Amino acid sequence: MKTVREELPTCLDAGGVCIQAEDWGGFNVARIRFPKGADATPLLEGLPGDMCQCPHWGTVLKGSINVRYADGQEETVHAGEVYYWPPGHTVSVDEDYESVEFSPSDQMGELIKHLAMKMGV
Repeated sequence: MKTVREELPTCLDAGGVCIQAEDWGGFNVARIRFPKGADATPLLEGLPGDMCQCPHWGTVLKGSINVRYADGQEETVHAGEVYYWPPGHTVSVDEDYESVEFSPSDQMGELIKHLAMKMGV
């Protein structure tokens, strides 16, 4: 299977946050975009620990993203770098951001539903 990342179906598009995603063989492949200044922390309220519980593997295409883990550790992932985020994290961006990310389909589906509810869409 393959596709052009810009042609992935849009699952969430609100407040400058855009998630285009499709499930392939039990994994969700997604193009994720956040606008400058976006902070996922308030959107994750209500999840266990008020953090994302879905693991993600990906690569940053544009910008950078700040990640904070449940144990308090923090790191920034920059364009051109690959990453793995285990369950128990939140993210924020200081500049426009884009990535391609892979996650378990069931967990990512629940996360997208939660985000959409919190964003009122």
